[in-house]
Amino acid sequence: MLKEKRHSIILDSLIKHGSVTVSELVEKLKVSSVTVRKDLTELEKLGKLYRSHGKAILINPHINNRSVIEKEKMAPDEKRAIGLSAARLIDRDDSIIIASGSTVHALAHAIQPIHRLTVVSASLVVSEILAVDENIDLIQLGGMLRHSSLSVVGQYSEMILNNCSFSKLYLGVDGIDFEYGITTTDMREAELNRVMMNVAQKTIVLADSSKFGRRGFAKISDMENIDVIITDPGISAKDAKAVEELGIDLIIAR
Repeated sequence: MLKEKRHSIILDSLIKHGSVTVSELVEKLKVSSVTVRKDLTELEKLGKLYRSHGKAILINPHINNRSVIEKEKMAPDEKRAIGLSAARLIDRDDSIIIASGSTVHALAHAIQPIHRLTVVSASLVVSEILAVDENIDLIQLGGMLRHSSLSVVGQYSEMILNNCSFSKLYLGVDGIDFEYGITTTDMREAELNRVMMNVAQKTIVLADSSKFGRRGFAKISDMENIDVIITDPGISAKDAKAVEELGIDLIIAR
């Protein structure tokens, strides 16, 4: 088989499935693994794909740190739907933690408390949105400000959380990788997120479909510690099946 034909088959497989392993390509193309790896290297240099641990993927798996203002402009309709779905999970007289990120801003806009609601938030933006509602008891965590996310991190936030208990944590993430876990771009934020998970009975991840197959610099947790993922209809059938096989409740916001 000519090299050009192999490259076409590789790229078609990636478009269809999002990722493909070297062993799968060896079987499909009927060539050696050395040939497949050379093809992948060449296609990567051309910017057609990315190589990662014995497989090729269609999108860059590594996330750069962007400001939350920039993130809010990305997939706004999807995030709005995710926020509405997340707000429906709040119970009467509930107590919740809201972390940081553009998707949790959409949640804050959608919250309509049933009787009284207690919210602890790391996000300055979330606190500003919720501060006007007199039916919400709002606790703003203190600490060092992350300018890119307009949220706080550090030991002062962790000290407050360690003396409380919550029914739910609403967590925005920068990446969801089924092998590696959920990630963010900042190590301090990842540490705070882990404390949040420890003091909440349930962890609910809010992530638009572009976050699947991506990795941020700092790992927050393994997938096994997540209870619910709320995403948009853009999630692939393969990723949806992987979520459900992990025993995680999947909500697709429409």
